[in-house]
Amino acid sequence: MKKETIIITCAALLGSLGLGVMLWHDLMGSPFELTEPAYVYVRPDTDTDAIVRQLRYNAHATSVRGFTWGARLLGYTPRTGRYVVRPGDSMLTVLRRMRNGHQEPVRLTLPSTRGLNRVAGVLGRKLMLDSAMVANAFADSAFIASTGYTTATFPALFIPDTYEVYWDITLDELMERLKRENEAFWQRNGRSDSATAMGLTREEVYTLASIVDEETASTAEKPEVAGLYLNRLHIDMPLQADPTVKFAVGDETLRRITGEHLATESPYNTYKHTGLPPGPIRIATQAGIDAVLHATRHTYIYMCAREDFSGRHNFATTFGEHQNNARRYQRALNARGIK
Repeated sequence: MKKETIIITCAALLGSLGLGVMLWHDLMGSPFELTEPAYVYVRPDTDTDAIVRQLRYNAHATSVRGFTWGARLLGYTPRTGRYVVRPGDSMLTVLRRMRNGHQEPVRLTLPSTRGLNRVAGVLGRKLMLDSAMVANAFADSAFIASTGYTTATFPALFIPDTYEVYWDITLDELMERLKRENEAFWQRNGRSDSATAMGLTREEVYTLASIVDEETASTAEKPEVAGLYLNRLHIDMPLQADPTVKFAVGDETLRRITGEHLATESPYNTYKHTGLPPGPIRIATQAGIDAVLHATRHTYIYMCAREDFSGRHNFATTFGEHQNNARRYQRALNARGIK
């Protein structure tokens, strides 16, 4: 007979004898004053007393005697994880769920962001991972190599989306999961085949997408911007992308690129070096990646931010047209005192 069955039988017997009515209620009734699910988090160093405290304060348990009694009889040993307590759950249901390791998945949203340290911060907040440890791993060339990427291309592993994972997933397990999600993303809708047809690797598409994302926040404009950069690549013209200069300088807050910035020696400075930079300058969006794969066909090779500061651009085919656009933008910068 299972221990859970023995507990229920004993509790029922005590109740029928009038000796354990309260215990029966604590074990089989619902002591949780909840209107929505609550969660108990069990780390490697979490003991039963710490779980009891969470049941009291997180799940608003009016009594925890059923848990402590049942845990002793079952020989319960805490297992790491994130466990849900739902309105109407009995204490025995919660105990059985935690004893069997039946976790509630976490919805992990990977953002499109600048810098892997910010990704590490998200993982540290959402999972049983230390953000500093993750950041150190993301800067470790040996760890990066174990994922199949280089230090430069590593950001291309991350496809921004929402994934369901277990809270106590290890970093190695998470990387394996993200690699599978990455592969599935590129296989969906023929993305991998489209990249090959363009003569680009997935990492190169991702790198260009990261630049497109930095150039414009307008999803509608991304394919047009992508088409312009592809035109430059095809004629071996430097990309001359201001976001890559900001990345090379290490200051993403720059609002005006000067000659000093353009002189920065870095493989990411696309004013000094033709072709794509060594890797992405941010975690690219799915929209940015698809914009590169389905770039607008046009003859533009110049663009300049619009003077209305809408975040969109004026495009040009000739340098003369571009100079006119640039002068309007420079006047707008001067009028606002932006240096």
